[in-house]
Amino acid sequence: MDGSMFLPEFDQEFAETRRALERLPEDKFDWKPHEKSFTLHSLAAHLAEVPRWVKPTLEMDILDLDEQPWERVVPETREELLKHFDEGRTEARASLEQTSGETLMETWTMKHDGKVVMSMPKGVVLRSFVFNHNVHHRAQLGVYLRLLDVEVPGHYGPSADEAM
Repeated sequence: MDGSMFLPEFDQEFAETRRALERLPEDKFDWKPHEKSFTLHSLAAHLAEVPRWVKPTLEMDILDLDEQPWERVVPETREELLKHFDEGRTEARASLEQTSGETLMETWTMKHDGKVVMSMPKGVVLRSFVFNHNVHHRAQLGVYLRLLDVEVPGHYGPSADEAM
């Protein structure tokens, strides 16, 4: 079992995320549903970053955010967000293709504020912290789109907008 076992799921989930990102209304980038929520733009920028987490997960054993702060890129337009997402997705897929089963079993640890946030096998980190994280925030984006009256893509079958 190696990194290629993740490719069908990776291709499916990140293609669906791109479909959602394609629908971003730029004139609503500052909108958010609640004071504690991301703005639409911040949520989309976060989703555009998630594929870029694959390579460091596979190539590093420890990510100490105090010593190596994550440099967030926040593209300004929908097209720039999509480009950033696509570049990260391409890099992530290449990393998965080259990953051995042994690497997937190695422990990956994230630290922040001097504490271990998580420490798990890299394969588990991919599934939980990367793939599931992507799905979680894509679902949030779907709610944002619905509240903004933008057609929501169906990810696991037709949405209410596509079924009509």
